[in-house]
Amino acid sequence: MSIQEVSVANNQKKRLLKVIKDPAVLFSEDNGDLVVNAAAYEALKKELAVAKVAKPHLNAKPIEEIVGDDVLDFSHEYFVFS
Repeated sequence: MSIQEVSVANNQKKRLLKVIKDPAVLFSEDNGDLVVNAAAYEALKKELAVAKVAKPHLNAKPIEEIVGDDVLDFSHEYFVFS
């Protein structure tokens, strides 16, 4: 299992929890870290890209908008935001 650890501010964690509601994509650990399943997130992004056609206000890359476009490395299975 490969994990990419990403340091984020507390307000970024709150925003991540607000925009990603699916526990298969993002869940919170007891220590406060947020864990994202990379494959599930990729599937969610594809769904959002399709939905964006009908609802242009949707963001098809919600995590990248919060942490930055160049942060996530999709060669990892999980992202841990701490």
